[in-house]
Amino acid sequence: VYAPGATLRQERIAAEFGISRTPLREAFRVLERDGLVVNKPGSGVRVATADLPKLLDAYAVREAMDGVAARHAAERATPAEIEKLTKLVDLQKRLIKDWNPSAYVQSNVDFHLAIIGVARNASLASLVPLLHLTSQVFAPALALSSERASTAVAEHIEILDAIQKRKPDEAERVARSHIHATAVRLQEQLAKQQTKTEA
Repeated sequence: VYAPGATLRQERIAAEFGISRTPLREAFRVLERDGLVVNKPGSGVRVATADLPKLLDAYAVREAMDGVAARHAAERATPAEIEKLTKLVDLQKRLIKDWNPSAYVQSNVDFHLAIIGVARNASLASLVPLLHLTSQVFAPALALSSERASTAVAEHIEILDAIQKRKPDEAERVARSHIHATAVRLQEQLAKQQTKTEA
């Protein structure tokens, strides 16, 4: 709902949700831990922004993280877990057909979180905030379109196919390629936006 860089006014948000400031401050701490907001003394809490250096650093780590998660998912997923991943991809197909950007963003996060869960690699858990940062701050900030989402879902289908077929090398390759392609596209979009701003 709130744009990158937007100031989050505690009084207004507390009133909107009908809560006191204490649980709201705790919620802000969780969002800050997940990289979704930044709390700077004197300037308050703001939605994180998608600057180019931060973007490139985040996606470089995401590429490795998603590759490892997909590899381990291909090795460790149960049939029930594969069925859950299949349902998540089916949901994404429906969301693209009746384009709903915010629901798609959430379904994208859910798909990648599910793969991390299926991987059963405790070391990946500490990197989950990076997933939220890249998927919920950077991508929506750069005008996510149904066309781009369609491409992403096609790539999700490839990842799922490799996991179903128990092909760890292939799963890692397509997962890394998926994140790399996203990073390149977002970098190009950011560069265009910066050129327009400077002109």
